[in-house]
Order: sequence, then C-alpha cells, then structure tokens
Amino acid sequence: MGKQMTEMLKGTLEGIVLALLTGKAAYGYEITTLLREQGFTEIAEGTVYALLVRIEQKGLVDVEKRPSEKGPPRKVYTLNTQGKKELNEFWNTWSFLSERLEQLRKEGK
Repeated sequence: MGKQMTEMLKGTLEGIVLALLTGKAAYGYEITTLLREQGFTEIAEGTVYALLVRIEQKGLVDVEKRPSEKGPPRKVYTLNTQGKKELNEFWNTWSFLSERLEQLRKEGK
C-alpha cells in the first residue's frame, strides 16, 4: 500500500471501524481481522487499538469486559447511539466527497 493510500485511510479508518461495528459487537483483534478480510491488509494492530481508544474516549462505543480463555479479559466494543450518529455523518461526508471526486475525474478525461 502506498503512502497516499495510508494517508487517505487515516482520515477514514474511524468511519470504517464504526461501520464494521454496526449490528455486531467485536473485540480489538476481531476488528483487525475484519479489516483485513475487507482488503485493508496493511493496517497495523497498534493503529486499530489506538483508534479504539479514541472512539471510546469520544463516547461512540459502549465497552464491556468479557472473560477470555487466554489472558486478560477482552474489551468488546458495541456501537452506541452517538456512534450511529457519527457513522451517519461519515457516510454523508463520504457521499459528498465521492460524488465531487467522480465529477472531477470525469471532467479531467
């Protein structure tokens, strides 16, 4: 993945993670796995964990500690009402940007 892709992902990763949590609770490693299944193979686990801390601090997710078979309890993240509002705003922004970018691309041909 190139530098440009990495930079663009920084701005959208939060929205992508909120979208992955829609209707599904998940813990950190599981979220990393889901991202990789979606083709985001270059994202470091540390990046995902830092983002989870941020969205927890912003109050976008509810967090529950559940026992783990191996090691300490896992933090399980669930999208809450505030997170759903944030995700909706993300999709609106994404739609606006993608329409404008597509228009620019067509005009450039």
